[in-house]
Amino acid sequence: MALNILMVAPQPFFRARGTPFSVLHRIRALTAHGHRVTLVTYPFGEDIEMDRLVITRAARPPFVSDVAIGPSFTKLALDFPLYIRASRLLKEGDFDLIHSHEEAAFFCVNLARRHGKPHIYDMHSSLPQQLANFARFNLKPVESLFRRQEERVLDSCDGVITICEDLARIVEARCADTPHSMIENTGDDLKVFSAAERDVRRELDLADAKIVLYTGTFEPYQGLDLLREAFKIVVTETPEAYLLLVGGRNEQVEAYRQDLERDCLGDRASLVGTVHPSEIPSYLSAADLIVSPRSSGTNTPLKIYGYMRSGKPIVATDRLTHTQTLSTETAELVEPTPNGLARGISRVLSDSGRAESIARAAAVYVDREYSDAAYVDKVNDLYSKVLSKASFVSPEQRTASV
Repeated sequence: MALNILMVAPQPFFRARGTPFSVLHRIRALTAHGHRVTLVTYPFGEDIEMDRLVITRAARPPFVSDVAIGPSFTKLALDFPLYIRASRLLKEGDFDLIHSHEEAAFFCVNLARRHGKPHIYDMHSSLPQQLANFARFNLKPVESLFRRQEERVLDSCDGVITICEDLARIVEARCADTPHSMIENTGDDLKVFSAAERDVRRELDLADAKIVLYTGTFEPYQGLDLLREAFKIVVTETPEAYLLLVGGRNEQVEAYRQDLERDCLGDRASLVGTVHPSEIPSYLSAADLIVSPRSSGTNTPLKIYGYMRSGKPIVATDRLTHTQTLSTETAELVEPTPNGLARGISRVLSDSGRAESIARAAAVYVDREYSDAAYVDKVNDLYSKVLSKASFVSPEQRTASV
């Protein structure tokens, strides 16, 4: 039975960062099973061509030209026209179900009730916790408001998707009888983007370097200051070590470049900025190890699953954000301090046996536990559970009754 799904994502889609990747793979899983998805999203991002996918963009508010990662007043300004667009589509179209991401669930709860549609909440993070992670000042009253809204969504939605054990525990404690599935962000990007053929070592003249690779955003919770402090120690022990950073907005990249220069690491590092997802495999292939120095948060980074597929060893901070997926068999888990991270990087660079062992174990583990076929099935199995429990009239039944 093919469904007509209205999906609402308060994100610039598509853009090479965590939640848009997750949205992309949810859509891919649903369209692979023959469902049609109309995605309502922000007025920014790259259009993606995919069978049975229609992207419709909300209006751009005056004076808003882009949106940064995390909660902001800009997001609030963008969410209002997102709501207007979703509401209009529900009035005009014949949709079977609403699938909301992140804070779009706050208004999709009401839209689902008004139009009598089942509602699935895709919970990429705990929104009160996300607000706390990004806030630069005390926002306790707003955190409390977000918490109440999150609880309202969990109490009323027809199904929930979470991405890690920490979020799953929140859901199970709040709404144990609601259909729920923990679906880790394991979607394979190469199912959408063809890998570019690049020789990164030759391009950057790093034939003999031992490359320590970081990919991702440059937000504070990623731990890049910790990585810089650790790398100052690493180069004293391993002079051929070289830090390669992929990602970040232009102003963030320039600020970090200046920090490296002040620490006399300018000639031991390269920052290439954000690249297209098709180019990431070339950077992974060039690396001797991949580092994830996250300093806060609990959600498992989406990129970890791609790292595990890469065949390269991973060095990661020993925090819940990593240990929900990684173990001492599949990664070098380190104390989240400059000395701890430096010791882990140096060990993997100097001990080829350890490097090969954790890289091999990670590849075997991700292939066994997180195959792409299993990912697609998990998404569609959750839909089946929701529709079997919700009061749902199929498109075929509606047609027959006319």
